[in-house]
Amino acid sequence: MSTPRISFLPTLSVRNCLGAIEFYKHAFNGVELMRNVSPDGEAVAEIAIGDCHFIVADEAPTYGNYSPETLGGTTIRMGLQVEDPDAVARQAIHAGAREVYPVADQSYGYRLGRVVDPFGHHWEIFKPLK
Repeated sequence: MSTPRISFLPTLSVRNCLGAIEFYKHAFNGVELMRNVSPDGEAVAEIAIGDCHFIVADEAPTYGNYSPETLGGTTIRMGLQVEDPDAVARQAIHAGAREVYPVADQSYGYRLGRVVDPFGHHWEIFKPLK
């Protein structure tokens, strides 16, 4: 008997899903796998960055789904492990992210920096040091 596959698919709530889709494509070379736009313009999409997938959706306060912009902060940091964190951080900043702290070698064994995207989500971009 095989063990069922377990996966984790976070959903990022934003105020402007269509803009977020384009940002993630440009900032992280994201690939849009699915998009659904309702008649009133609210959107949801599945994005892949390499082998990692996540959902981005317009916030829905009726269901308790708020964006960091509405909350005035976020409760999660997204970790994005890549081969060249310096290049990916520069690309994200060029696409509209704001640097929280620059990519640098950290004493705990990672080359890591943090950016916040235009929708309030924080991304720690890193790779393990050899």
